[in-house]
Amino acid sequence: MERINWIEFREWVPVKIQTILLPLGTLEPHGVAPNVTDILAPVAMAREIAPRVNAMVAPAIPYGFTGIMDAYPGSFTIPEAAFRGYVRAVLAGLAKNKFKNIILLNGHGGGQTAVLSALAQEVGRETGTRILVVNWWSYCSDVTLEVFGEDGGHGAENETAYIMAIDPALVQARHYKPEMATALPQPNTWSAYPFPSTIMLYKEGQGYPKFDPVKAKSYFTKVNDKIAGLIHETIRKWDMAGV
Repeated sequence: MERINWIEFREWVPVKIQTILLPLGTLEPHGVAPNVTDILAPVAMAREIAPRVNAMVAPAIPYGFTGIMDAYPGSFTIPEAAFRGYVRAVLAGLAKNKFKNIILLNGHGGGQTAVLSALAQEVGRETGTRILVVNWWSYCSDVTLEVFGEDGGHGAENETAYIMAIDPALVQARHYKPEMATALPQPNTWSAYPFPSTIMLYKEGQGYPKFDPVKAKSYFTKVNDKIAGLIHETIRKWDMAGV
């Protein structure tokens, strides 16, 4: 969207394009992958699948709220009220600009997922816009099992592999030690601040990064295929239902 002018925008939206992909993330440590992993992943995903679902890609919302990772160098946390208000304004602006379908490609978990889900309902009702929130790592947990034969985690095999597929130079395997990882009691539950590890394993003994470039490419492709399929099918069903 940032590469076109207003004349082109007016010609394309909504006559030719009715769907916008909005990547969101935050900046926080991910083991030996970049702090910006939660942004790099959904941006790459959006660019790869946009042609398949006839969508435009919006500029990313890079800053979210990090919580337990906030103590680590390079982390940023935006207060929830400020984040909520900003995202709401962006969604309202996309609706005002006549996008019928707004797909939020979210790269960051924790409380951010709850805020985005609530905003999707609120703004959708207020504007008559159809909004879908996709937490890609969660929705594609079956792909993680298929490709790696085990579960993943934050900064673990799945996220690290996705970033490797984008650019192997972004993953600093030389800094990695298995001791950097800590298993969570259950997915997405923790209380320590700062959390003792920048790699969080969803299951004990599973998800340690292996830095396999072949599996990384396979994972990237299969994740993108599944997300594109979800978006295509959701829009098809919205249309079928007449909403």
